Amino acid sequence: MLETGMQMPYFEANDQNGKKVTSDDFKGKKTVIYFYPKDNTPGCTAEACSIRDSYERFQAEGYTVVGISKDSVASHLKFSGKYDLPFTLLSDPSTEILRAFGAWGEKKMYGKVSEGTLRKTFIFSEDGKLERIIDKVDTKNHAGQILGE
Repeated sequence: MLETGMQMPYFEANDQNGKKVTSDDFKGKKTVIYFYPKDNTPGCTAEACSIRDSYERFQAEGYTVVGISKDSVASHLKFSGKYDLPFTLLSDPSTEILRAFGAWGEKKMYGKVSEGTLRKTFIFSEDGKLERIIDKVDTKNHAGQILGE
């Protein structure tokens, strides 16, 4: 489980274009990594579009943005294209990255308990240290939560 002040864990995954991306690619960059349950679902779409709509602000403030779910590369490509998402989506079907960040665990929905993706966002400084975790994500205003609005 990650805590503030800790270094970004090493990971590697394929993006929506099938290109291999590693955590080393984010060295020297302020990075927002957000975990979400599933492409093309109402909450995940609202969250992605909130970030998309404020993407110029993220860039102006020097942030690289990455979304991660266990969906396939093909699913990410469709999702990214359908909503014109300008940031990287990484595929983690093994849930290895989700688990390393503490974004996989027990969920309760309609009284039923299951394991799955926990919607969380991690904000890292240029030196790869975790500055902030957002556990209670407001999907419609997630960009505002991240940017401190």
